[in-house]
Amino acid sequence: MPEMYVIIGIGFGAIFLIWFMFYFIPVGLWFTALVSGVKVSLLQLILMRWRKVPPSIIVNSMIAATKAGIILERDQLEAHYLAGGRVQQVINALISADKANIELNFKTATAIDLAGRDVFQAVQMSVNPKVIDTKRVAAVAKDGIQLIAVARVTVRANIKQLVGGAGEETVLARVGEGIVSSIGSADSHKSVLENPDSISKVVLKKGLDSGTAFEILSIDIADIDIGKNIGAVLQMDQANADKNIAQAKAEERRAMAVALEQEMRAKQVEARANVIQAEALIPIAIAEALKSGNLGVMDYYKFQNIQADTKMRESIADVDHKTPATPTEKGPKK
Repeated sequence: MPEMYVIIGIGFGAIFLIWFMFYFIPVGLWFTALVSGVKVSLLQLILMRWRKVPPSIIVNSMIAATKAGIILERDQLEAHYLAGGRVQQVINALISADKANIELNFKTATAIDLAGRDVFQAVQMSVNPKVIDTKRVAAVAKDGIQLIAVARVTVRANIKQLVGGAGEETVLARVGEGIVSSIGSADSHKSVLENPDSISKVVLKKGLDSGTAFEILSIDIADIDIGKNIGAVLQMDQANADKNIAQAKAEERRAMAVALEQEMRAKQVEARANVIQAEALIPIAIAEALKSGNLGVMDYYKFQNIQADTKMRESIADVDHKTPATPTEKGPKK
């Protein structure tokens, strides 16, 4: 029994040793690189393991580049991997650019990759341009009619501007701004509907792809619709505003008139009070005149008669001014 345990232990040890040797000494990968024309030593493959660099990614990338006629150093690929780059994407981009006669070196490709852009997709976009659609852009012509346009922009990646160049959002924003400017400068919305290509010509002349990662090949108006009559809406709003202002001013004048009327009524009441006070002094003055002998009794009676005649004439005058009511005829009297 002890001998059996020893044999089993030796077997497990041998298996672990074989696994350890093939893991840290990838003989198969070294042989594949050798027959593919890529020179890399077993020692370097072992050191890649210690540097936390997958040897398969580096070796396979070097094999693909060598077969495509691109000579790259192992240290360059390792440095790019350790910097957080995508080695296989870079190699695929270099191979595609070389086949398409696009100028792209390893330094530029790695810079684009480390900047967060997909360098392989950028090369594909350089070969096969991409079509992006703008959102619905609303603009108003000089005659006040709103037009809503949708543009289709064909762009091609500009490899030299991928690092530091603006993205699709900037291109779409500039195209939208150009559409608004072009429609806004048109005298009539009819001219825009008749010649929508005039918008494309004006927008293309502005060089909207300057400073971006793309090159604009064409701008086509995919759809254009008529929106609201903004001019009429603005005129209606202005008319309503003028009406509200006029109503406010009229209400102010009415309030001032009411206040003036109340003020005049108060003055009238005050004047009546003054008259009553003055009239209250008349009997006192008459009594003083009678006491002092300046007024006789007969003179006082004459004054009373004159007042009575005056009141009678005033009452007669009021009766004459009233219109008698006409009796309603209900039928012939029996």
